[in-house]
Amino acid sequence: MLWYIDQASRVSLQEQIAGCVRRAVTNGGLAVNEQLPPATELALALDVDRNTVLAAYRRLREEGVVDFRRGRGVRVTAKAPVSAPVEQAARQLIDAARANGYSKAEVLGMIQELM
Repeated sequence: MLWYIDQASRVSLQEQIAGCVRRAVTNGGLAVNEQLPPATELALALDVDRNTVLAAYRRLREEGVVDFRRGRGVRVTAKAPVSAPVEQAARQLIDAARANGYSKAEVLGMIQELM
C-alpha cells in the first residue's frame, strides 16, 4: 500500500490521508474487512504526527468507511463506497464539455488551473 501526501498542499494532511483511504477502497486497493495500518506505523511512513492519522481515521469512521474494534484495529466496512465519485464527476464533466464544444486541451487546461 503506497500512499502519498503533499506537505505543501492547501488540503489538510488529515484530509489527504482520508482521501488516500477512500481512493484505495473505491479502486479495490483495500477490500471489505481489510485492516488499515496502525496509526503509529502510517504516521512514520508518511512523516506526519500520529494524531493526524487518528483524525483521518475518525473522519472515515464517521463517514462509515472504516470501523474501529478493540483488538482488531481499523478495518474497511461493508458499507464503504464501491464507486469512485471522482470518476463519476469526471464523466459528467466530459459529457458537459462535449455538449458545449470544449476541446480536450481546453478542459485539461481548466482542470490544471483549478488544481
